[in-house]
Amino acid sequence: MAETTERVLHLLGLLQQRPVWTGPELAERLGVTTRSIRRDVERLRGLGYPVQAAQGVGGGYQLGRGKGLPPLLLDDAEAVAVAVSLRLAAGGTVSGASEAALRTLAKLDQVMPPRLRGEVRAIHEATQTLDSGQATVDGEALLRLARAVRDTVRVRFDYEARDGTPSSRTVEPVGLVATGRRWYLMAYDVDRDDWRTFRLDRMAEVEASTWRFRAREHEDPAAYVQRSVTRSAYHVEARVLVHAPLAEVAERTSVRAVTLTAVDDRTTLLEAGAESLQGLAFHLSWIGFEFEVQEPAELREVLATMGRRALRASADPAAEAP
Repeated sequence: MAETTERVLHLLGLLQQRPVWTGPELAERLGVTTRSIRRDVERLRGLGYPVQAAQGVGGGYQLGRGKGLPPLLLDDAEAVAVAVSLRLAAGGTVSGASEAALRTLAKLDQVMPPRLRGEVRAIHEATQTLDSGQATVDGEALLRLARAVRDTVRVRFDYEARDGTPSSRTVEPVGLVATGRRWYLMAYDVDRDDWRTFRLDRMAEVEASTWRFRAREHEDPAAYVQRSVTRSAYHVEARVLVHAPLAEVAERTSVRAVTLTAVDDRTTLLEAGAESLQGLAFHLSWIGFEFEVQEPAELREVLATMGRRALRASADPAAEAP
């Protein structure tokens, strides 16, 4: 049975190497009869591989495209190449791909032999990328958290708050969210008895426990993290009515910075957070639409000051000369 399984895997590897093989060619390569090749092809089909067969001149066996994705057969070099590529994709540089890359990397890491894991880690540690303003996240910690979310087990880690205060946390993780610049974990903080958002670049000594937990009712992690990072994480919060449709406002803003809600077909409520009133005022002026500040009142004062400064800067010095 083991010999048959090995032969079927070898057959699959051959079918992946070139478009078409004839039955006699495969039989010669594998040292069996063409009848054995036909049986092995049926075994591959039973596993979900769409092996097509055509008669006549130019015909033969061909690995086609199926409706679903069957298990992949990778040799050592291919497995290392895929793992390294997934680590880079998990950095959030490809829109919409980072979460899928992380899930795939977690699955691959689970079945990868220790020697190949070592090769992947060596390549990752020896590779540098130009800084694009993204916070650095430990790849091993990212994998541990992804597996903990998948396996519904508690996680312990050291955490540094915004003001630098250190703490130790025990949480029940439910989702990882990438904003493009940073990674966040949504989890239930066991000691504080409440939901929390944690930045992965502020974590240290991430360890998954063997304590399995029953998932609690919770909102979508992406929506929870977005609300947390766009408002509660900043010193300044604002509510602004923008006189433009939501789709047009969305093109001039980012979900990583604001929360948008359609008031009607022509008006959008923008809720945002910022480190300073000046920064928020600049952003609102840049989006290019008429708007009304609902709160805070201090933001209106900053906008008025900016407006007066802009008017003075736009005056023609020559027109004021005697």
